[in-house]
Amino acid sequence: MELILREDVEHLGRAGDIVDVKDGYGRNFLLPQGLAYPASEGNKRRVAQEASRRGEVLAARKDAAQEVAAQLTARDLTFQAHVGEADKLFGSITAADIAARVREEFGVDLDKRLIELAEPIKTIGVFQVPVRLHSEVRPELRVWVVKAE
Repeated sequence: MELILREDVEHLGRAGDIVDVKDGYGRNFLLPQGLAYPASEGNKRRVAQEASRRGEVLAARKDAAQEVAAQLTARDLTFQAHVGEADKLFGSITAADIAARVREEFGVDLDKRLIELAEPIKTIGVFQVPVRLHSEVRPELRVWVVKAE
């Protein structure tokens, strides 16, 4: 039985894939659960149109992510912090702090969860902080941490 998957099905395929399954599995599980629909010519055309539309949307998202990446890599962020002995910060600089500073200086609304900071910054120096904007676009933001005067 040939079916078109509506949703991702583990060990079978992803949404939009045309799969060939045994009749009982398709008739008794996939179709009643709403996980698939029959692979008629009309449904195949509809899936092809949805795939092209999805491709256009993904391309637009990637282009937008590349524009934001160009903004982030063009300039550096500088944090002034109070330090104690051995140039250790009083407190730390977190992903939320970096996201707030990016919002202020670049005008880019960046979610703190997209900033891949393994642990908060606790010393002065220059740090390369990766940002996950898209699965294929991962710029590194240069963060300077200097002593406050």
